[in-house]
Amino acid sequence: MSTQAERRARGIDVLRTLGGGRYDAARAADTMVRQHGALGSFAVDHVLGNLWSRPELSRRDRSLIVVAFLATQGARDELLSHVRGALQHGVLRSEVEEVVLQVAGYAGFPMAMQASRIVQDAFNAEDKVDRQPDRAEARPKDDPARWTDAMDVLDTLFAGRFGNDPEPARSTLIESLGGVGELAFDFAFGEVWSRDGMSRRDRSLVTVAIIAILARPEELAIHIPGALNHGVTRTEVEEVMVQLTVYGGFPRAVEGMRAARAAFARLDQKTDRA
Repeated sequence: MSTQAERRARGIDVLRTLGGGRYDAARAADTMVRQHGALGSFAVDHVLGNLWSRPELSRRDRSLIVVAFLATQGARDELLSHVRGALQHGVLRSEVEEVVLQVAGYAGFPMAMQASRIVQDAFNAEDKVDRQPDRAEARPKDDPARWTDAMDVLDTLFAGRFGNDPEPARSTLIESLGGVGELAFDFAFGEVWSRDGMSRRDRSLVTVAIIAILARPEELAIHIPGALNHGVTRTEVEEVMVQLTVYGGFPRAVEGMRAARAAFARLDQKTDRA
């Protein structure tokens, strides 16, 4: 139990860490309330003081998934602000850029390109410059290298269920999904998932967040067990859905929580049978 005054104090503290000293947090909270009325007070007291202050996820991890939520939605002003806040919460610039790459795979390149421009604006604001240095291109890979890397990802994501040989694993996906399966193996797993700019634990956390805000329970059924294999805890998976109540709305959060609980139940049934 907590009082409204306690939630307000916690909300101001979250504003303080998000701002990193760029502004007076108490004054910013007051301005939000005066400008937006009840919506502003709920933003400070509930979103920041209640949700963001829950201990089940670190503020760093909350920033990571909120950046994923906002990039997937194309929410420009909010993404600009939260990218800067994520840096204050310990998310690396390279990790922010990896979130955008994950969005490209799971929400599409148009959303990712837009998010990339907003991220660059956020970095420019942090650096007080007009333009960031040129970026390095992705490491070139021929197909044998992509297939080897894809197999390594599948091995950790699905706990070895695809075996060790890339050819039958790739053929299985192609047989099931045609060209989509081919590109999933070659590009999604062989290129994006195999990059070392973000841990696989964080990449799974981000992927669950993207799929949840897109309301795709069938995909959550696949990626939630994969996230557990990558070190995300059940509590952390559920906390993604809790965070989603604010950034995607309760209907999507309810759908996501149901998908999570169903995935856990299936895993428990397999354990009981074993």
